[in-house]
Amino acid sequence: MVYLSRLRVILIGLALVSMVFGTSNAFASVSGTHILLHLDMDALINSRLKTMRDQIGTLLRGTEPRINYSGLVVEGRAAQVRISDPAQVEAAKAALKTLLDPIAGKDGPIQEIALDDSEPGLLKLTMTDAGAKYRTSAALTRSIEVLKKRLDELGIADSAIQPTDDGILVQPPSVADLHSLAQTLVRPGRLSFQLVDTSMPVDDAVNGRPPVGSTVLYTLDDPPVPYLIENRVVVSGENVLEVNATSAGEPVVALRLDSKGTERFKRATTRNIGKPFAVILDDHVISAPIIREPIEHGTVQISGNFTAESANELALLFRTGALPARLTIVEEAR
Repeated sequence: MVYLSRLRVILIGLALVSMVFGTSNAFASVSGTHILLHLDMDALINSRLKTMRDQIGTLLRGTEPRINYSGLVVEGRAAQVRISDPAQVEAAKAALKTLLDPIAGKDGPIQEIALDDSEPGLLKLTMTDAGAKYRTSAALTRSIEVLKKRLDELGIADSAIQPTDDGILVQPPSVADLHSLAQTLVRPGRLSFQLVDTSMPVDDAVNGRPPVGSTVLYTLDDPPVPYLIENRVVVSGENVLEVNATSAGEPVVALRLDSKGTERFKRATTRNIGKPFAVILDDHVISAPIIREPIEHGTVQISGNFTAESANELALLFRTGALPARLTIVEEAR
């Protein structure tokens, strides 16, 4: 009887393991044409923390009197900052309160960020397990929306898409080039317009250290051409209302911006006539034309030695929006 009881416990345990891990095993043995994608959760959380780090700096610099700080970094699952004057710690906590407010989740408020002020003068804003789970779930949902739009644009609307434990399974009908489709699906699609930093020669920045607030980015040419780019984004893909690939003697991508993007573009081009203005896609410089005159109408043409095919692909990426997190291809199979 004791033996049978132990056997029953073992069988129940195996059944529970099967329930917990059954989804992953099912996807591992999926048949038919499919693309299995992995969502990089660590990169997603790290990106969120870097955004919060920048918000911390902005909030502390915006106080009156200004709060002096040092050591603003991301470390592990936290963004931390050291307040220079102990008398300003409470003011700093008040300035950062908005970052600690609960966010609206599907099942109620979620405490995404928790404050640890146990070490004198050091404020650590740590992402909670609930916050990480929320961000991951939201990124999966948004990624599926973007993938559906891309498949629709490509005329493959009858594809099945569903989340896995750590990614997404795409089951398109038979396609001629499954690998090319997978490559298009995982392209981040992050578009931005940023000013070129002309405060120093780009070769000096490559061989030394770029000035604070700027980064060296490269073109996709062979060999790649470096540009020193200001980190501040003037206009992003979120400001794009309409995109079309067209031809004006050569293939170009034409964008129409929303009112906010139009105003920012106008202000930047008015103040920086004679300077280069870079078009950035996924951390690569597509082109960097010189600003000849203010652009006030909110319509922008991007050129960059495109073929008709590459211009159409870029237009597709801009229309469907950027992926919220990095996706990598785990498996392609027919």
